[in-house]
Formats: sequence, structure tokens, C-alpha cells
Amino acid sequence: MKKILKSLLVLSALFFLSPQAAMAESYRVNAGEKLVSGIVNVATGVIELPKTVIVTSRNENVLYGMSVGVVKGVMHTAGRTLIGALNVATFLFPTDPWIEPQYVWEDFGTETSYRYRETR
Repeated sequence: MKKILKSLLVLSALFFLSPQAAMAESYRVNAGEKLVSGIVNVATGVIELPKTVIVTSRNENVLYGMSVGVVKGVMHTAGRTLIGALNVATFLFPTDPWIEPQYVWEDFGTETSYRYRETR
């Protein structure tokens, strides 16, 4: 009985010191980051509209920014909000960010782009 108990104790110690324990911590961090970024993107998606108008106006001209920039801004607003909702719904499956920049306020001078990447 003591041998079995010692064997189980050694096995459990090896399990907790294995790379799986480190990967579990990484998983929690990645899943948490995806959940937080999803919530933030749902809440701040509307900021895409003025951001896109400003970026388009700077890159082209004010008239172009106020017409095409508004349409692109509405599309980016919907995209960021929907991707945020998708990230919240699927946060248990950590992936790389599908939207660049990850948050609307990061790199405010560039237009938002979308991509698909493999799971982490």
C-alpha cells in the first residue's frame, strides 16, 4: 500500500512539473486575452467610424473621407463589433487576433485590416 501511495505521489509530482502545467497557464492567459479583447472590441467598435473617416481624409482628401470614409467606417464598425462578439463566444479556443490593430486605439493612424490565423 505504501509503495502504491509513493508511486502515485511521484507521478503526481511529475505531472505538475511537466510542460503540460506550463501550457495550461499559457492557455489561461491566451483565453483571457481573447475574452477581454472581445469585450473591449464590442464596446468600442463604434469608434471605428470616426477613426476611419479621419484616416481616409488624411490619406485621400476631406470630401473622399466624408463620403467613402463614412461607408468604410460603418463596415469597420460592424466588423470590429462582430469579431469582438465572436471572440467572446469562442474565447475557450484561443487564436491569434483576427483584427489588426487588436484594439481600436492602437495605431490610430492606420486603417483596420482583418485576417484569419491558426489557433495558438
